[in-house]
Amino acid sequence: MSELPTTEPKAGRKTGRKAEPKADRKAGPKAEQAGPKAKQLAEHSDRQAEPAALPVFKTYKLFVGGKFPRSESGRVYEVTDARGEWLANAPLASRKDARDAVVAARKAFPGWSGATAYNRGQVLYRVAEMLQGRREQFPADEVDAAVDRWVWYAGWTDKVAQVAGGANPVAGPFFNLSTPEPTGVVAVLAPQRSPLLGLVSALAPVIATGNTAVVVASESAPLPALALAEALATSDVPPGVVNILSGRTAELAPPLAAHQDVNAIDLTGAPSDLAAELEATAADTIKRVRRPSPTGESPTGEEDWRADPGTSRLLAYLETKTVWHPMGT
Repeated sequence: MSELPTTEPKAGRKTGRKAEPKADRKAGPKAEQAGPKAKQLAEHSDRQAEPAALPVFKTYKLFVGGKFPRSESGRVYEVTDARGEWLANAPLASRKDARDAVVAARKAFPGWSGATAYNRGQVLYRVAEMLQGRREQFPADEVDAAVDRWVWYAGWTDKVAQVAGGANPVAGPFFNLSTPEPTGVVAVLAPQRSPLLGLVSALAPVIATGNTAVVVASESAPLPALALAEALATSDVPPGVVNILSGRTAELAPPLAAHQDVNAIDLTGAPSDLAAELEATAADTIKRVRRPSPTGESPTGEEDWRADPGTSRLLAYLETKTVWHPMGT
């Protein structure tokens, strides 16, 4: 009986492995070359099959008393860009939030108004430094001008008394001196179309002169104001000196205009029909009211925020105290 043919090597052949079938030997290198490509294609198809990551939009918070609370109402609203794309969520502040902000501002007023003018200037300059370091978070076309505006008002803190005060000539042996003092708590309705530079231009002179502020951010573009709050929290501004609310201007402005512990209100960001109503409400508590400047307006209907601001906003929230003192005593 004859033996079947075998593929094993004969004895004495110099090899240490079994012989492979011809078909396998020919296909081997091609299979090895195709292996990595096939693996890459498989991985690519797996990645294509995976669903896209769900975007997580940031939800900002209010800035009250140096802290970041959620709105008392628990409400938020979507903030979109010019193309209508969703950017983030902003808190929809309530009347209760506005009252809490006034309480925080009043609590901070004695310490801030009692600080030296030089110290307040240092604090404002520190805010400019923090804003410069966070420039990527703000509108590129406004951030440099906003930093310059903070520095400009920082330089005025220890000079405004020389402009607003002085010695008065009187008949008689007396010294008669006039000295400016801060008004108190100021409600600021921020500009609607210039959410950073306009906001800084309205806010900085309020705190530069020793007042504390409750700010209602631009309703349609609140993110620069809410991002500024984060910069303020990491600067040297004492808690409660600046409080920032976001939401509907028509909802937050009336309770601030009627609040007996608010001493002045800036109507810059109020629509014309609402501004007249707020001014009448503010008169009941004898508030100082600042209307938008009718001069130097931009094509948008707001003030030209890039123009020289002058001293009008610095002097708007100062009271004049006059002291008589006999000579020779």
